[in-house]
Parts: sequence; structure tokens; C-alpha cells
Amino acid sequence: MENVEWLNGVWYSGEDSVMQTPVISVIMLTYNREELVGRAIESIINQTFRDFEFIIVDNGSTDQSGVIADEYAAKDSRILVIHRERGNIGSGRNTGLDAATGEYIAFIDDDDWCEPDYLEFLYGLVAEYKADVAICGATKWENGNSSPVGIADEPIVMNAESTIIEMLWRRRYNNGFPTKLFRREAFDGIRFPENGRYDDVHIMYKILANAEKIVSYGLPKYNVTRHDNNNSSATTKHGMITAAYLDDYRKVYKTRADWLCERFPENAAYWRYFDWSFQISMVEKIIRFTLPGCEIHLAEMRRELKEHRDEFLGCQYILDFEREWMKAYVE
Repeated sequence: MENVEWLNGVWYSGEDSVMQTPVISVIMLTYNREELVGRAIESIINQTFRDFEFIIVDNGSTDQSGVIADEYAAKDSRILVIHRERGNIGSGRNTGLDAATGEYIAFIDDDDWCEPDYLEFLYGLVAEYKADVAICGATKWENGNSSPVGIADEPIVMNAESTIIEMLWRRRYNNGFPTKLFRREAFDGIRFPENGRYDDVHIMYKILANAEKIVSYGLPKYNVTRHDNNNSSATTKHGMITAAYLDDYRKVYKTRADWLCERFPENAAYWRYFDWSFQISMVEKIIRFTLPGCEIHLAEMRRELKEHRDEFLGCQYILDFEREWMKAYVE
């Protein structure tokens, strides 16, 4: 990083040229997004920060997504396209990580797009604050309407523990990999899960725990497209919550709480609270929306919440509506 300088609108690395070892590896997984993937690619190749490689993993597309990526690669030597058989998001991202050579890692989803200074902004934060991870804000687009994601007040520098707590509150930023720039070493010993759908919830907390310093500045530099086919749609489309969704999410929340309690025992109350908070929110949704096929999960979560009733209700972080839900659905 010390050998990188801004000169005449281009980031130069090393002594001679831009593309020796790139400063940033940008990873994008694409699957059947032929109507949107070009926009995502254009938003990266037109970045003000130029010293990057762009690794596009075609995850077994059956439409023209892979062909479109190849056409861009033929015109821009910074783009590497990897075609693979269909797999889950985690296995595709592992393929991208295995090919990445940059000092830092960034992600973009194929149905989103970045502001022109997305990479410059994030790299500027890690350089200025000597941070291991930088996080920006985003704009969410749904049905032609936009709304901010994150708090765009001022840069905040945190340690790993504080960053994870802020992430679990989901006010400044969330679990998602886009909007973040990671020092490569943050992934040491960590792989994306190669089964299931929700890879971000599975490992983001572990990656952040590998970082010593994180800087967050919520200015919106990333654009999220919200639609019915988003992998995270179940978080807002309650009818998409299924028994399979709960199988995965309940396990990962329990695993996350146990792991964080062992790694950061002084904040064990936080880690347990977020697990119980998730469970009461799922209980409320299953009952309010009469979600089919979730009866066993409903009974199990109500039983666990009842077992930990005093701890949950006595937790200093519990919200008023969670108290009301406990009274209405558990007690």
C-alpha cells in the first residue's frame, strides 16, 4: 500500500505501471442476470480508482450473463472471467477469492451498481486510518424509489468487537459483503460455506473479528437493487420465510452467539440478546402471517424463549416491542 500514489487521475502501484500486482481485487458472482450484469460491470470499469483486477465468476448461467462478461473482458485486461458449474453463492465467492491477487478485496452483486468513486472512497479510508476494513453507505432502490442505507454523519473508527455489535444492530451497515473493503488477511483461515444460501451471516462476524481496526463512513457509494429474486428478500418479504430458511438461520444465529461468547466473553449479553431477538421476531412473523410449514420451528423457538424468559426480559438491550411480543406470543 505504501507504493501506491495518485497521479494524473490514475492510481499507480510499484515503480513502473498500474497493473503489476493490483491493489484491489473486485469479486462479482453472476447468475442469469443478463439484463443487469452489464450495468454492474460498467460501474466497476469506470471507477476513478484504476489499480484493480475485476474477477467475474459466472456461476453456471444459462442466459447470456457469461457471454456479456466475456465481451467486456475482451476489451479490458483488468477483467478475468471464470466460468464454473452451478453452485451456491459461497462456492462461487471461494472461486473468486482463490483467483484474487490484490492486497484488498471488494465485492459487488451483479444486480447492483457502484458510484464512480466507490473504490477510491473505500481505499482512501483504509489508507487514511490505517484500517483493515472500510465500510461505506448505500442507496436502496425498489420500484423506482430510493432510500439511504447507513448513517452518513462522520467517519467512525472501531475495534472488531464494536464493529460486530454495530453490524448486528443493522443501523450503520449490515452483514452484506458489498459496501466493504477488506485487507486480504482478514480472510485468513476463513472460507465461504459451500452449502446453504446465507453466506454473509455465516462468516462476516469471523472476518471482522480478524481485523484490528475498522472505519465506517456511511456516505452512499453503493446502489442496491431490491427485487423479489434477491437472495436476502426473505428479510423483508415475510411470505418467503420457510422451514428451510429457518433451518439455516436458526443454526447460524446459535453458532454465531456461541462463537462470539467464546471470542468476546465480556459482551456475552449482547451475543445472546441478538439470538433471542431474532427468534422472537420470527415467532411474531410466523403467527401474524400464518406462515405454513413453520409449526415445528415455532414450537421450538417459543420453548427456548420461555426457558430464557428472565434473561431476555432482563437484558438491558431488549426493545419495548420485543417485550410486548414476549407477552403476546410466549408467556
